[in-house]
Amino acid sequence: MTLSIIIVNYNVKHFLLQCLQSIEKASNNTKLEIIVVDNNSIDDSVKVIKKKFPYVNIIVNKKNLGFSKANNQAIKIAQGKYILLLNPDTVIQENTLESTIDFLNNNKQVGALGVKMIDGNGVFLPESKRSLPRPSTAFYKIFGLSKLFPKSKKFGQYHLNYIDKEKISEIDVISGAFFMVRKKVLEKIGLLDEQFFMYGEDIDLSYRIQKSGYKNFYFPNTSIIHYKGESTKKTSVNYIFIFYKAMILFVKKHYSKKNAAPLIIIMNIAIFMRAFISIIKRITLQITQPIIDTITILIGMYMLQLVWAQNYFLDKNYYTDTLLNYIIPIYVLCWILGIYSQNGYNKPLKVKSSIKGVIIGSLFMLIAYALLPENLRFSRALILLGAIYSIISITSIRYLLHYSNFYIFKVEDYQSRRIGIIAEQKEFQRIYKIIKNANPKIKYIQQINKFHRNNQSVGNINQLSEILAINNL
Repeated sequence: MTLSIIIVNYNVKHFLLQCLQSIEKASNNTKLEIIVVDNNSIDDSVKVIKKKFPYVNIIVNKKNLGFSKANNQAIKIAQGKYILLLNPDTVIQENTLESTIDFLNNNKQVGALGVKMIDGNGVFLPESKRSLPRPSTAFYKIFGLSKLFPKSKKFGQYHLNYIDKEKISEIDVISGAFFMVRKKVLEKIGLLDEQFFMYGEDIDLSYRIQKSGYKNFYFPNTSIIHYKGESTKKTSVNYIFIFYKAMILFVKKHYSKKNAAPLIIIMNIAIFMRAFISIIKRITLQITQPIIDTITILIGMYMLQLVWAQNYFLDKNYYTDTLLNYIIPIYVLCWILGIYSQNGYNKPLKVKSSIKGVIIGSLFMLIAYALLPENLRFSRALILLGAIYSIISITSIRYLLHYSNFYIFKVEDYQSRRIGIIAEQKEFQRIYKIIKNANPKIKYIQQINKFHRNNQSVGNINQLSEILAINNL
């Protein structure tokens, strides 16, 4: 057996199918085996693979063991002279396997290699070639110097930007997305370190290959598409902590205490900075729609008071500065708070909730208006006209923004509402009928089993977080 291809899958069925199809086209006369390790996916990956690719050897885990453990399960039974660790969200070229194997056959000093990777838009991915994490390298990357001076040998060390991406080169770190290694090298240095759950295991393995006397190479004579980060949200705080904790684990494992200390300090600073930026971004996304609504209603209210004063009172300066500077902003605040009270800013946006919120805000103001002394009553008409304007304007804006490509502006389509019911079969059927009778247009209603998954359910309660994310419930 020449090659064993190992793919660890976790809820990326559609990408995995593309990946396996590309391997079929690239196999040519190569004697190979494909081993897929499924880490307790809930998207029917295993069922589909068995049906469409019956020759694939599948290892099914009952829980997510992480990247390293799952790969090691397959490496232990692999028969190939070479081992290829391949991400499921990749597509290889027809010449990829043949050209990489030829290179290893002709260069005995090379222990492992990686290839040129591009993303789904055809853009080169710089992590195709990387150096080891060192204090200076980490500092230049974290503080943006590597981006400012990408071609500098000093500042561009992290992604080795000064190395021509079209040139075969010796590098330190090979990406785990495509990591081809000699089986005898793994037998010599050991398998992947299972302390690394996700991220960092490729750096650790690359470093151990170098320490054993072999070389790591970047091989750009073929390329793969890597739909980067389909299984993870790389801007999330959770990702930031997992990634940098993996880097710290590597540093503690391989560097002396004296050399590790400054690097760990820099990485902890990076964790704080990246997490802070991520939190700020999340807050910004949450307040964007309320800010748009506030500006829209404010502008409309100032226009309304002018039109009403000019046409009803025949005096465009009828309203005092108190109304303009204080009362109108209070009106707007009441409407915005009313929308919040009805969860009108939850994603996806619910137009009905926004309308209810404006009505509630208006009722609150009208009640307060009736209780105020005469000298503080400004205009009931403006409240009513403002409510009508607010409902029309924010509804129109929501539907206009809905057609943008940003999820934060998406309006809930009632027919596309997706519901999961945690129940055994009998209770599921009872609740299913109630929902369908009340809302016959809802098309997606699925069972989440309390204990063990059956053929009718999308998973069981122990997989709830994955079910919510994958099925967008």
